[in-house]
Amino acid sequence: MNNYNINKGVGRSVEFKGLKAQYLFIFAGGLLGILILVMILYMAGVNSYVCLFIGAGGASLLIWQTFSLNKKYGEHGLMKVGAVKRHPRYILCRKPIRSYLKSTHKRQVL
Repeated sequence: MNNYNINKGVGRSVEFKGLKAQYLFIFAGGLLGILILVMILYMAGVNSYVCLFIGAGGASLLIWQTFSLNKKYGEHGLMKVGAVKRHPRYILCRKPIRSYLKSTHKRQVL
């Protein structure tokens, strides 16, 4: 029987079979959602082969996308993507900086 260690020490992120941090939770939640969807479709009277095709196709798509996101963005990937979209790479300045300095500079009167 195989033993899988999930936590590898204090301060390190959770990792299981190469999936790190939030991708592990996305993976588990997605598989649970696909399972519930297939069960609802089966109870609704949809053909069992259609249910199997939807379940297998959805699970394989979920596995592929989760591992590709994990490989592309790494441990803190989804947070990095959100931060990059919110913050601009550079700030445009309409006036030259010298004009700002001249307007804020006050002359001293002796």
